[in-house]
Amino acid sequence: MGLASVWEHLREPTLVRRWYGWDRPGIDDETHAFTDIPTERREVDHDATTHTLTWPNHDVLAVTAAAHQPHLTRLRITRRSHEALPVRFDGNMDEVDEDWIANAHQLQFALAKQLGRDRRTLSVVDLDAGTRRDRLLDRVGMHGVHGVPVGGHLEARRPDGSMLGGKVIYKSDHQFGIDLHAVTDALLVVREAPIGSHPPHGTVTAVLSVYGVDSATFDDVAARWSMWWQAAGVPAAAFR
Repeated sequence: MGLASVWEHLREPTLVRRWYGWDRPGIDDETHAFTDIPTERREVDHDATTHTLTWPNHDVLAVTAAAHQPHLTRLRITRRSHEALPVRFDGNMDEVDEDWIANAHQLQFALAKQLGRDRRTLSVVDLDAGTRRDRLLDRVGMHGVHGVPVGGHLEARRPDGSMLGGKVIYKSDHQFGIDLHAVTDALLVVREAPIGSHPPHGTVTAVLSVYGVDSATFDDVAARWSMWWQAAGVPAAAFR
């Protein structure tokens, strides 16, 4: 993907909405804050051009492309060390780190798989992850997801007996992303907060990004999403 297209998706609020966060109250204000607050900078080094965004908290996002590789753009996010953060890091999980990881992969997916298409999302947030003998991800049929390598194929059986299939496109200590094969390629990001950060069992947050579908198709996806989690014991009030 070319530098101009990536940069446009970082600076235009309507395009930022195609990858940033998920649909929730206040997301439009967050999107505008993302585009309005950081300071822009441009640097040229030989045939490489780098655009950077720097926030007041010293988070820096940089995208770089070189003339000899015009369709390859590298994205780098830099943050202060945990020792320099104003809030003491508990050693378990940095929520801002996790947000950056998820958003970077959602940006990559939107550009590589769904360029030009608007997004709608479904989410469940901060669900109880369950005990070791009754884990929520096991209940939703994703028993073996942690054993699937990046690039590997996942097949999970939902509680209603239907199958869920896709490719694991990234994994980190606290989250993973799956390119789901359905009506259109959709991205499922699952974040697992550890017990130390969210006692007594930890939590699970899942965001499904769906692109380019009409209202009837989206309603069908939303109904299946709700049934999937409710069959695993998640209350209806958790859906957004």
